[in-house]
Amino acid sequence: MKERSIQPDFWKYELADGFAALAGKTDADNDLLSLKVARANDLWFHVRGQPGSHVILRHPDGEKPDPATIKAAASIAAWHSKMRNAGTVPVCYTEAKHVGKPRGAKPGSVSIKREKIVKVRPALPEA
Repeated sequence: MKERSIQPDFWKYELADGFAALAGKTDADNDLLSLKVARANDLWFHVRGQPGSHVILRHPDGEKPDPATIKAAASIAAWHSKMRNAGTVPVCYTEAKHVGKPRGAKPGSVSIKREKIVKVRPALPEA
């Protein structure tokens, strides 16, 4: 039996200046997105202390996101979480290279280092 390459299912949001945010739809999609799809310097977002999607902020080559783009990606992570209807939500983020999978952890569980916290309102970017 031949193993097929599994692609994650995710929502994709186009942000300013060529940035894109990818949000996983299931725990397994979150794993694939965070550990296989994300490039080392992409930013990884997740609402702090609650279940929710992992969000990857893809940036154009050599570009660094400005604070507004970071907040937009964090707002997407807050929206795709159990905190969607809350006011202001803490979202942690780090470079994808600092996201790992503990041995034996269930799908969607990761460990992160060098996290930063940004507080945002849950929202999706305007079309």
